[in-house]
Amino acid sequence: MAEVIEAHVRIETPEDAPVDLLQQATGLSKQRIKLAMTQGAVWTTRGRNTQRLRRATRTLRVGDEVHLYYDAEILAEIPPEPTLIADVGSYSVWHKPYGMRSQGSKWGDHCTVVRWAERHLQPERPAFTVHRLDRAANGLILVAHAKSMAAALSALFRERVVEKRYQALVAGDFSEQPNPARVEQPIDDRAATSEFSLLQVSDGGERSLLDASIETGRKHQIRRHLAELGHPIVGDRLYGTGEDDGMDLQLTAYLLAFRCPVSGERVEYRLRVDGEEPAAAGYLASENTSGHQL
Repeated sequence: MAEVIEAHVRIETPEDAPVDLLQQATGLSKQRIKLAMTQGAVWTTRGRNTQRLRRATRTLRVGDEVHLYYDAEILAEIPPEPTLIADVGSYSVWHKPYGMRSQGSKWGDHCTVVRWAERHLQPERPAFTVHRLDRAANGLILVAHAKSMAAALSALFRERVVEKRYQALVAGDFSEQPNPARVEQPIDDRAATSEFSLLQVSDGGERSLLDASIETGRKHQIRRHLAELGHPIVGDRLYGTGEDDGMDLQLTAYLLAFRCPVSGERVEYRLRVDGEEPAAAGYLASENTSGHQL
C-alpha cells in the first residue's frame, strides 16, 4: 500500500526549520521531505496567502504554517516529456503527451506541463495554468508566463473566442448519426455543447474517426457526450466499454486558434495528423504527427 502522510506544523521560533519540524511530525527523512518540496508537495501559509514551498532554505516567519501532503505513489511518478511548439515569451504552446497532467494538486505538481515549462524553458520564468486537457488525452495546451498573460488568455477561453478542435477515434459506425452531430446535453447541471463530424469509418464499421469542436469546456465533455451517443472513445477507461483498456485514450487536441494578446493578430497552432497535407501558409504547426489508426 502506498505511503500517504499529511502533516501541518507551525513556525514557533526564528530558529525553527520547516524540514526539521516536518521530520519530527512524520518520521520521514530530511532527504525525502526536501524532494517532496521540489515536487510541489509542501506548502506554506502566511495570513490568507498559501503557496508552495520549494526551498528548504527559504526564510519563514514565526506564525507561518507549513503543510506536507505526501503521497509516495504520486511523488514516484516520472512525467512523460511534452514537446515545445512555440515560445512567444509571455506564453508558450506545448504538445502535452498522454499521461501528463495539465495542473497539479496539493499532493504535487512535478508531473504537470506547467511545472515542466517552468523548469525547462530558457530563459527560466514562472508558469501559470490557462486551461486544462484531460490527463488521459494528448494535444495542444497553452502555458502563461506572467499573471497578466494568464488572465488575458483565460478571458479568451471564458468568452469562448478560442477555436479548439479535436480528433477522436470512437467505437462503432458513426455514419448512423447526423453529420455533423450536435450534442447539447448538460454536464454536472451546466450547459455543454459539442459538435462531431465524421471523417472516416473502418472497413468493418467497428470504429470511426471524428473531428470534434466544443462551445463549452466542461470536465470530460467530449468523452461523456460521445459515450452518451453510444460511441465511446477508444481507450476510454472511464466511459468506454473496457474492450480497449490496453490503449491510450484516442483523443487529440490538434488545433488552437485565437487572437494573440501580444501581437493582436490571429494565430493558429496545430498538430499534423496522419495522412494530412502540410499545414497551410500562415499556420504555426508542429512537426509532430498525432493520428489515430482505424
